[in-house]
Amino acid sequence: MEMAVDGEANEIWKGGAGSVLSLASGSSIPIHYHSFFGSHDDLLLLEVDEKLLPDILHHRTCIRGQPDEDAVLCTPTATYAMKFVGTSNSVLLIPPGESISPSPHLSCKDTDEQEPSISEVVASVIKVAPGSIELIQTAPRLEKLKSLLNQRPYRLEEDLDDDLPSKSGLYRWEDLVELIQASEDELRVGLKSLSAVELDGFWRIVDEKSMDGILDMILNNSILHDWHLNALVEDQVLSILESDGFPRRIVLHCLDTYGDALDGTEGCEWSLDEKKVCLRSAIRILGVEKMKLEVFMEKWTRKVPSGMLVNLKMLEGEVLYEKIGIETWIRPFSVSALPSTPAERFAALFRERPKWEWKDLEPYIKDLRVPGLSAEGLLIKYTRRTQSSANVEPIFSAR
Repeated sequence: MEMAVDGEANEIWKGGAGSVLSLASGSSIPIHYHSFFGSHDDLLLLEVDEKLLPDILHHRTCIRGQPDEDAVLCTPTATYAMKFVGTSNSVLLIPPGESISPSPHLSCKDTDEQEPSISEVVASVIKVAPGSIELIQTAPRLEKLKSLLNQRPYRLEEDLDDDLPSKSGLYRWEDLVELIQASEDELRVGLKSLSAVELDGFWRIVDEKSMDGILDMILNNSILHDWHLNALVEDQVLSILESDGFPRRIVLHCLDTYGDALDGTEGCEWSLDEKKVCLRSAIRILGVEKMKLEVFMEKWTRKVPSGMLVNLKMLEGEVLYEKIGIETWIRPFSVSALPSTPAERFAALFRERPKWEWKDLEPYIKDLRVPGLSAEGLLIKYTRRTQSSANVEPIFSAR
């Protein structure tokens, strides 16, 4: 074996992190500073649990976030906030395959014949880590998804057969994966909750006017052609609406938004969901105004398709009720328009009303998902509960 003999280059490469890890209980090993010792800001410790380790080791994770955002780590199914936690103890980073310092009595010619003893093994420290990054499972950050897709909603006036004049405000799947701090599974769920559809490779929200127009055409044609709303034959619906100039992909999207696909005797059939259709009718009647409940119920009952029955429970999370004198009024207030993060959601709710009864509050927070925190935990963290007696409904106000 040849070995350099001048200065600090006089080293045999052996030991290192492996030597430290293989130490028996009660044993020790000398350490010294590596010749490349320094701050090494590109080296960070990441603490992971056993559940996450396979994804880390098999390169199924990535870090997402723009320069103005706090970074998150995403697996294929979950999102984790990254929090740096300092330590008062010295955490020494020792790279693998480290060197040992040979004994002074060793010469170049006899290094092939004599291996250094365990007592001569030296571990070299390349960095003293001030702490590590903890991973805390968190809800996906989907607020940005809604704002991106709302930049350019699809309208029926667009001609999808020609190239769009500009791609500004349009996003492909890979764009959304890059921009949204969520796992791919969570991103798909977010797109579904927004009723987004992929058109010509871009994910779009169809504007309400266009969706209402297609739904109205389906309902009107069901009367003209005696279609059953719980067994709409897909081919028949597409044939009629395409002949009227409605794009096939948007018609299918409308059926998927307001119905469920079934295997029928004439191929694929669709059953319209009573709650979804009735809810959409209610929202269109209310618009942005409040209305006497009695008047609203009369209009709503007349508006829905024959055979469908309205129920105020269908409107949970979409409207609020107010008592003015002896009359009850109803007005729109949709959970879909509220922030998705718990702190911002509760702040928006208490701006709307300083005090909430549980029956009114529950529809507006039941969709909140915070790993490790139950609905009761959310209430404890963000609200103050008051209850004058056991027989009285509790009241929740801002903490």
